[in-house]
Amino acid sequence: MFEYKCEIFNASGKALSTIFKDKEVLAFNELLNERASEGWELVTYTFMGSLGAPNGLLITYRKQINTAV
Repeated sequence: MFEYKCEIFNASGKALSTIFKDKEVLAFNELLNERASEGWELVTYTFMGSLGAPNGLLITYRKQINTAV
């Protein structure tokens, strides 16, 4: 059985082609590694953006939960 967690990673780009700059790639890697050290596994991510709105990624993680009692 799994527990799931979602979070938003904000990016400064205004379009999909410019969403990640070098510093954002490093920040995204740091975030994924931090979550992995907490036991979370990346399941999926989805680009979220529109004209005039902040762009970002909706990230979903999962973690195995102990169901044995």
